[in-house]
Amino acid sequence: MGDTTSYEDEISREEASDLVQELARELRNDDVAEIRIGNKMVALSPASSIEYSIEAQERSPMLSGAREEITLELAWEVAEDT
Repeated sequence: MGDTTSYEDEISREEASDLVQELARELRNDDVAEIRIGNKMVALSPASSIEYSIEAQERSPMLSGAREEITLELAWEVAEDT
């Protein structure tokens, strides 16, 4: 069974940008990617080929206030150790 680590917070636009850039830097590494999720570091092993999905959602102000959201998903097969 796999582990799930999640974190949610309200942060500044600048902090959000910094976190996304930090994630991008870690994905560029050839080895393990150390991803910060809240106050925890998670070591992941991204493959050379990654499934990428992005979705933008715009909600009408008529439905309890205007809101926009971006959902980004990255997924890959983890190589088995031999």
